[in-house]
Amino acid sequence: MSSQKRIFPKPKSHRSAPRDQEETRRYLRFPLIYRLEHWVFMASFTILGLTGLVQKYAKTALAKDIIGALGGIETTRIIHHYAAILMMLVTVYHLGALGYRLFVKRVYPTMLPGIGDMRLALQALLYNLGLKKVKPQQGRYTFEEKMEYWAVVWGTVVMAITGFMMWNPISTARFFPGEFIPAAKAAHGGEALLAVLAIILWHLYHVIIRHWNKSIFTGYLTEDEMLDDHPLELADIKAGLAERPVAPRLLARRKRVFFPSYTLIAAGLLVGIYYFIAYEQTAVATVPPAETVKIFAPFTPTPLPTPLPTATPAPVTAYTWEGAFAALFQQKCSTCHSSASKLGGLDLSSYATALSGGNSGATIVPGDPDTSVVIIKQSAGNHPAQLSGEELAQIRAWIEAGAPEK
Repeated sequence: MSSQKRIFPKPKSHRSAPRDQEETRRYLRFPLIYRLEHWVFMASFTILGLTGLVQKYAKTALAKDIIGALGGIETTRIIHHYAAILMMLVTVYHLGALGYRLFVKRVYPTMLPGIGDMRLALQALLYNLGLKKVKPQQGRYTFEEKMEYWAVVWGTVVMAITGFMMWNPISTARFFPGEFIPAAKAAHGGEALLAVLAIILWHLYHVIIRHWNKSIFTGYLTEDEMLDDHPLELADIKAGLAERPVAPRLLARRKRVFFPSYTLIAAGLLVGIYYFIAYEQTAVATVPPAETVKIFAPFTPTPLPTPLPTATPAPVTAYTWEGAFAALFQQKCSTCHSSASKLGGLDLSSYATALSGGNSGATIVPGDPDTSVVIIKQSAGNHPAQLSGEELAQIRAWIEAGAPEK
């Protein structure tokens, strides 16, 4: 008796199954205003990531090429600042749109995470490992999407706080120790790198690589896509439970409360953004030009042989870098102007780097204290590491003597 092999047809995925009938039904997921908000936020995020990371890794060849293509480091920083302002404005709008949906339309906050999301995450892990045969059933937003949303919220808060500290370093140093500024720089760069990697490795995988989800372009998902990713929401839609209609009179009453309230809140936030970007003028005004004055000259000169007064000679090591000023700058200025922090591009940890200066120009100009940035800024006063009058006079005398190293 010959054996006959049974061949079972391979089940077809509902995502790739060809359809001879009419196009499957589509469901609106993202209205146009949602998509516009997403694209504006994405544009600001992309510009911030690009212009921020090239500053973080400015010594690499690729970063130098990008900075050169953007017009230089100052132009790159200006672009970065404008992108940050755009993201803050989008955040103000998002708070208003979120408040309208929650207060006026009384939409259930489906983006809030809960204990059930932990259970769904565990089920998804077991399903992906092949230890569970049934895929977890999820609603309007999956636990992956909730993780992404709240990661963006957390990242925006961290970047806003650290960005303000870097944008306004002098004001920050008036309330916090100087170490907070390089710490904010480290946190800002680290969070930026984490956010970019999360978008590339997590968001793009779930949206594009895992399956080509076009809803952010078209606004719609097919019934097959809804059944695969959001079956509970699809069930609510078909049962007529997805949207709860609001009586027109009640809707109008809520609008009368919401719009004035949000207008005041938005105005306060916009004022906060203005002070965020204009609170501090970091540029130091130039010293007024010296005036020619007539000094006292006696009518009767002192008769000889009275010797003319001479200045008391200073110790040999008093007015040299190694003798005095290396230790003085290390004590007063190393928090912000060391080889690690280099605030304003200035490094005072060695004689050579001190002479090279920073973004504001030559810090020490041998023989010319009036054009030396250290004299100009310290003479203006209110510096986070303000030198005493005696220390400033010693530095001036040292520069006038040619700023010798030894």
